[in-house]
Amino acid sequence: MKRFIILLALGLTASTAMADIVVKTSKTVGPMKIMNAVNNGPDKTNGDQVRDNFLSYKDCDIPYARTHDSNFSTSYGGPHTIDITAIFPDFSKNVNDPKSYDFTFTDEYLSTMQEAGTKVFYRLGQSIEHGSKKYGIMPPADNMKWAQICEHIIRHFTEGWADGYKWDIEYWEIWNEPDLDSENEAWKRNPRTWGGSPEQFFKFYEVAANHLNKCFPRLKIGGPALAGNEQWADQFLAYMAAHKVDLDFFSWHIYSTQPTEIAAKSERMRKLMDKHGYTQAESILNEWNYVKGWTDEYQYSVMAMNSLMGAAFIAATFNLCNKTPLDMLMYYDARVFTVFNGMFDYYTFAPKEGYYPFYAWAKLRKLGTEIEATSDDEEVSATAATNGKGKTAVFVSRFTPDNNVVASKWVNIKVEGLSSDAELIGHITDSNHMYTEVPVHVVDGVIRVNLEPRSFIMIEIR
Repeated sequence: MKRFIILLALGLTASTAMADIVVKTSKTVGPMKIMNAVNNGPDKTNGDQVRDNFLSYKDCDIPYARTHDSNFSTSYGGPHTIDITAIFPDFSKNVNDPKSYDFTFTDEYLSTMQEAGTKVFYRLGQSIEHGSKKYGIMPPADNMKWAQICEHIIRHFTEGWADGYKWDIEYWEIWNEPDLDSENEAWKRNPRTWGGSPEQFFKFYEVAANHLNKCFPRLKIGGPALAGNEQWADQFLAYMAAHKVDLDFFSWHIYSTQPTEIAAKSERMRKLMDKHGYTQAESILNEWNYVKGWTDEYQYSVMAMNSLMGAAFIAATFNLCNKTPLDMLMYYDARVFTVFNGMFDYYTFAPKEGYYPFYAWAKLRKLGTEIEATSDDEEVSATAATNGKGKTAVFVSRFTPDNNVVASKWVNIKVEGLSSDAELIGHITDSNHMYTEVPVHVVDGVIRVNLEPRSFIMIEIR
């Protein structure tokens, strides 16, 4: 009778839809993985009219930020930042002469990123070029010289060359989306990321990777940040394996409306890498976001990724990809001046709903050890972590891209060994809350939370 009264008080009836999550504190999965990395760093304003996101970005404990499309942001240095053509603007110059290089704005940008506690994931190459004239995406006149330019850039940031630094920058990625215009040989007409054939890219990558691996055996050299063509990926990996090119990590991209689709591709990419003998290479998904379509549905996609839909999509993608062989997940994009940024407001730079999955995941990573968390509902997913010293947290998301689904769902969370006197703190994000602290109910030793179709909650247990 007591349990029945409590159920009524919570709004539960025998017909109420429910999902069950089981957390086994005694079953260790391993160290928490990095699902909360991003593209690009914080914006930091020096002046009296302050409008930046440096402190909130820092509070989010972003582990890594990839430096792709950074030159689209004036706050980072605009067209004078990151890209090879920005740092080495005249390809005819002496590759060994420090005067041939312009590091000014890139130095400042990377310094700010690391000041926020975020490690640099450096993309060697060019930003996308949508215009009719191309400046940096065509195959270089000399592949080895291009590789030597990259060598000196790495030496500047890691060995102090050319009045540089001795920063701990481990990841160095060669190029971005060389397969983007591969279908029907679109690269011959109006290329956006690589203006050559696949065969030209394979040779280019081979030369660059071999040179950089020889120069920096302790660093991680990889790429090529594929746009998504899996046949192209197969050919790339086959070529590299046949030519015995070392690959420390394989990077790739996907945009979707379904976290399950992203998780499924994570499985396929791992199998493809293993097929070609790259069993020890890391699989890194370093561009992803909610996109329904790139033409007629693009406007809807932009609105969705900047709303609760996009935020819940982030949370669910974290949870589902964490259970795949993926090694790192990097959201596109944390630049404030882009519609792809669901984390920070375009005008005020203040955190939005999409900021809080990153904030919550950082808490899980601070606890350190992932423990098993399973769900019996395809809409509901969870990740749990512990510090082994009495602190546990469970991050639960519910996501459906179907706007016609509006009914809330009760989720039962059974945590193994949950003490009756445990302190529980919940922070929920849904249509009425933005990471707001709410009461967490426990009935017969089971935590019960009510989740909207697009929502997530972080529950900390002490």
